[in-house]
Amino acid sequence: MVSQKVVIKNPTGLHLRPAGILCKEAMQYKSLITFKFRDNTANAKSVLSVLGACVKCGDEIEFFCDGEDEEAALKSLVDAVVNGLGE
Repeated sequence: MVSQKVVIKNPTGLHLRPAGILCKEAMQYKSLITFKFRDNTANAKSVLSVLGACVKCGDEIEFFCDGEDEEAALKSLVDAVVNGLGE
């Protein structure tokens, strides 16, 4: 299992469009991909789970990837967040 913290840069946080982009990116990997925000854990492959986390701009989340392609998955998701998730 690998993990890394990242700060959400999107001005409106993880609303529907960036949440969809995050999920689409996560679904390309076989690993179990979750993220922790405050006391909650969300499934990065579920748009409803991502939206339910209520992540806003400036919030820090920690991705956890566990599986055969965990390193690639973590790098890809962190890069996507750092690059603004399409915004």
